Amino acid sequence: MPPMPAPASLKNRALERLQTVFGYAEFRGEQGEIVEHVLNGGDALVLMPTGGGKSLCYQIPALLRPGVGIVVSPLIALMKDQVDALLELGVRAAFLNSTLSAQEARAVERDLESGNLDLLYVAPERLLTPRFLELLTYAPVSLFAIDEAHCVSQWGHDFRPEYTALSVLHQRFPGIPRLALTATADDLTRREIREKLGLESSRTFLSSFDRPNIHYAIQEKNTPKKQLLEFLRDFDGEAGIVYCLSRASVEEHAMWLSKEGFKALPYHAGLGIAEKNNNQERFLREDGVIVVATVAFGMGIDKPDVRFVAHLDLPSSLEAYYQETGRAGRDGLPSSTLLLYGTQDVLRRRQMIQGGGSPDAIKRVEIQKLEALLGYAQTSSCRRQVLLSYFGETSVPCGNCDTCDVPPENWNATKAAQMFLSNVKRTGERFGVGHLIGVLLGKDDLRAIGLRHHQLSTYGVGKEIPELEWRGIARQLITLGLLVPDGEGHGSLLLGPRAWPVLKGEEEVWLRKEQPKAKKEKLSPRERAGKRVAAGSLEIKNPQVFEVLRTLRLGLAKAQGVPPYVIFHDSVLRQMASELPGTLAALGRISGVGKVKLEHYGNKFLEVLQGFSSGEKEMVEPKPAPTRERANSHLLESFMGASSSAAVRNDGLRRGASNSSAPVRTKSEKSTGRISLELAQGGLSPAQIAAERGLGVDTIFNHLAEFVADGELTFEEATHHDPEDAQVLERAFKSLPVEARSRLKPLYDALEGAYSYGAIRCYLASRGF
Repeated sequence: MPPMPAPASLKNRALERLQTVFGYAEFRGEQGEIVEHVLNGGDALVLMPTGGGKSLCYQIPALLRPGVGIVVSPLIALMKDQVDALLELGVRAAFLNSTLSAQEARAVERDLESGNLDLLYVAPERLLTPRFLELLTYAPVSLFAIDEAHCVSQWGHDFRPEYTALSVLHQRFPGIPRLALTATADDLTRREIREKLGLESSRTFLSSFDRPNIHYAIQEKNTPKKQLLEFLRDFDGEAGIVYCLSRASVEEHAMWLSKEGFKALPYHAGLGIAEKNNNQERFLREDGVIVVATVAFGMGIDKPDVRFVAHLDLPSSLEAYYQETGRAGRDGLPSSTLLLYGTQDVLRRRQMIQGGGSPDAIKRVEIQKLEALLGYAQTSSCRRQVLLSYFGETSVPCGNCDTCDVPPENWNATKAAQMFLSNVKRTGERFGVGHLIGVLLGKDDLRAIGLRHHQLSTYGVGKEIPELEWRGIARQLITLGLLVPDGEGHGSLLLGPRAWPVLKGEEEVWLRKEQPKAKKEKLSPRERAGKRVAAGSLEIKNPQVFEVLRTLRLGLAKAQGVPPYVIFHDSVLRQMASELPGTLAALGRISGVGKVKLEHYGNKFLEVLQGFSSGEKEMVEPKPAPTRERANSHLLESFMGASSSAAVRNDGLRRGASNSSAPVRTKSEKSTGRISLELAQGGLSPAQIAAERGLGVDTIFNHLAEFVADGELTFEEATHHDPEDAQVLERAFKSLPVEARSRLKPLYDALEGAYSYGAIRCYLASRGF
């Protein structure tokens, strides 16, 4: 292997590669120090949050060290996108997995042996085969990067048994530097990574776990679909992930969201490979797709513009929660998370741990991790402080979580706790939450009477506390360990060891009290995040320019079969739209525009930008088309001129569309409402129309309701609901007093939030209101 350059020149060359290849002016945080350490042959354990730039820590050393960098990646499905992104930068990258034909695989192996690659991505299963290990013996290998290294730990949330065998790299190739990289690992997991991978003497680089652009929020699960809809109102036409615990729940919620007008797709291990891959591809390559998934989805997701992550069930641990919520906002722009959880979630998680086949030692650790998560969910303190403290980090209150937005109150719940605990004892520790609350409320229940529970001293003693509040008390008593589920998984509650001091009056119980809704600050998640991350505001200067740039990018991406963010991230286009660079040199100074991308795409993007910066182009509203891509392509023609737009079409921007130049209409020629009507008649849902037009979904529903009232659209055509949904609305409508039937709120409440205000508005329009 040729000698490495002197250390001083290595540092300069690393910075030069960062600027020319990746388009960044300087390293962030510990990136530069990590790169220098690996370039000098050192091993490293790198803990860096999602979006913090972990990949650069091995990509730049692989470009500078002689030979090929081998990257161990756990997901075959994502290797192609990672490689495509590197190829766009002019990096010689490839992957080796089962999706390649025998001929393609042999060609990659030849490139590996001859050193004609900078980076090669392989799955751990492939790397560990005797044939591949033998191949590595003769290949010029510059480094090994083990991504998602927490998978090696049996204490971790993504344990992969094959990762434990990667210690073979240390044994067979002791002179080649190795990096283990992860975004999530507590002290226990870090120790196991070092031990299992033979990295005891490696240097550890621990970056801050803080993701300041993410807003964290947790709510007690009352009406989950209604709560989710309320959350999603801030993210019309934007990409996100909704996590559910079971496959059945994934299917149910994906179908329900689709009926609500969202572009929602399911993802779980029970789907066929083709369907899973197709849904993942659509999520990565299309705008505004929501994936409803089990935790089978997400590891290694590189999509930078995921604006939200919602959990409809309790995750398994704080590590899992941090990893999953961290898939939002990789581009550094304001993003939001929501976790809904209830008593049954807590009981189910405890039963899953107790009923599993793991050794007792692992069960004890899993229970501790669950209790840490429950403590986080019930905290009255800043959520970010609690989350960072779990990973050994301190912080001040963040001002960007729900407990900072509206600090909750605590109340002395000792008497209520004693009532509930006593009731559990007197009923024989054989019943679940619902029955126990029924006894406390003194409900005239046949089962309670049959069991003679109406004769107990606890029957009816809790009448002064509403049922919903009792459920919150029960949930918190379980969280505190005062109540525990039975080991058989029947849903019964038992007294925990900590219950007796409370029953004896030796300890007080303080519980969190939810603030009345009227007191909550009326800020959207986006506005709240913007309070703390003003520099990353979602507000776009020159939004029309940004949309045209996105259309150009989409066409180029489709022509090359890559996700749009592989061409440029949204953050890069936002900076272009804001600064309107007028020369290639100025465009090259935009963060994220490297030398190769400037050569490939600079003139195309510059031509659009120069039209605006010269002041010669004025914004006009395009003739409506069935998709935003086609609508914005008309804008692109008006800004760039016929000859320029023809060149863009040749790059695949409007493949399959007519080449004839359609006339552009101004607002005076066509009302904005009729544009929405034509898109609806073309088969688009209200959410899709909103995404196409850059308007809010409520605005679109207002447009469509007018045409429903005029008879130009049916309720089903406007809302994408089924006739069965119309019947549900009809029954709820007829159940209302006559004087309330013309108003939205009574009908919305009667339906318990199962239908949006927009859908209800269209229904009432069909009834002549």
